[in-house]
Amino acid sequence: MSPSLTVYLVEDDAAVQLGCVQALQLSDMAVQAFGSAEELLPRLVPGLPGVVVTDMRLPGADGLAVIRQAHGIDPDLPVIMITGHGDVTLAVEAMRSGAYDFIPKPFSPEQLIEVVQRALEKRRLTLEVAHLRRALSLREGLEGQLVGDSPAIRRVRQLVMEVADSPVDVLIRGETGTGKEVVARALHDHSRRSQAPYVALNCGGLPDTLLDSELFGHEPGAFTGAQKRRIGRIEHAHGGTLFLDELESMPQGVQVKLLRVLQERSIERLGSNQSVPVDVRVVAATKDDLLARAQQGSFRADLVYRLNVVNIELPPLRERRDDIPMLMEHFMLLAASRYGRPQPVLSALQMQQLIAREWPGNVRELRNVADAMVLGVGPQWVTPGAVPADASAGDDAPSLTDTVNQFERGLIADALERHGGNVMQTAKSLRVAKTTLADKIRKHGLGKGELGADG
Repeated sequence: MSPSLTVYLVEDDAAVQLGCVQALQLSDMAVQAFGSAEELLPRLVPGLPGVVVTDMRLPGADGLAVIRQAHGIDPDLPVIMITGHGDVTLAVEAMRSGAYDFIPKPFSPEQLIEVVQRALEKRRLTLEVAHLRRALSLREGLEGQLVGDSPAIRRVRQLVMEVADSPVDVLIRGETGTGKEVVARALHDHSRRSQAPYVALNCGGLPDTLLDSELFGHEPGAFTGAQKRRIGRIEHAHGGTLFLDELESMPQGVQVKLLRVLQERSIERLGSNQSVPVDVRVVAATKDDLLARAQQGSFRADLVYRLNVVNIELPPLRERRDDIPMLMEHFMLLAASRYGRPQPVLSALQMQQLIAREWPGNVRELRNVADAMVLGVGPQWVTPGAVPADASAGDDAPSLTDTVNQFERGLIADALERHGGNVMQTAKSLRVAKTTLADKIRKHGLGKGELGADG
């Protein structure tokens, strides 16, 4: 969250200075007043939590000098110029020098307040984005891969760190777009296998006849068109990690062969009787309940049990809405760098719309929206105008974090009331795990007085 903001006023006329200070304070703005530019300039630092309002004509350095020095220290610092009657040329020069806006004399208190409020809102958003950028830049290793600070994603990070350097095979389960391959890559990157190959294969992206060859390789003449030896994905991943995505789509015939690899840590290429030892860690991902599929006979139960030594459950984005501001900032930074475009600043309304969305495509869908926003072609359901430079909200507008918390608390409280405080029914209606809901109930202070008997 950005700190509270201050208006730094430079005005040498005592009567005008007093009038401006009183008008701003009556609008609940913090003000520091100075009689000259020389008094203000030593206080200007990068990231100054506030805006500057300065008269054009001052004893000593004038308002233009304030603008130039302020922008030399912090190019994003809004500076508002107060100009005298007939100073049109100076006002134009001030805008060219980077002034946020100018107010011609004489002006009413309402004019001053309106311009300053807009500048404060722009500054607040700029500082909040800078805060998020610093947070992202300071996140190293695993926190830079699995972005977010919700209890659910913290649990995932902790589990990844605990098993990353173990040779144990891992099964990752989550809806489409929740980041299963990101977790698989993190397991590899934070293990002693990180310098060896990381090999990924989508089991649903190949015909059954090709999947066998892709996994195990083949010898010349193994089948029509096999003219030379091919090393399969498992053998290629020797010493490293094999990631099998969409495991639920693997044919049962191939499942049998994979089970043998997991048991014996060796493979046989198609067309060969020679066993080739392999040292490979298998990380598999699925969007389905494989045990339920095994009970239905569409997946081998013994393969599920072999892979299910460590099970990492990835929460859908709708269960970690408080991560959306940080994820959106992260993805927009990446997109701005990739496309060579400026990063837009989202308004409070736009962030509310992002937080309220159900996100059927999860984090992958959010990343696509971030790309579109950077390119200026955001989806129709997001209110256009992602650069609120002239927003009219005051300095007391809620921060992104407050917006998330307010929305989430209200959503949970309403659902609890509808279901008579029954946590199980509330979790089902909100489509979140009961443990996740319990965490959020504690976080938002929705205590036992607001819950039913099972709360």
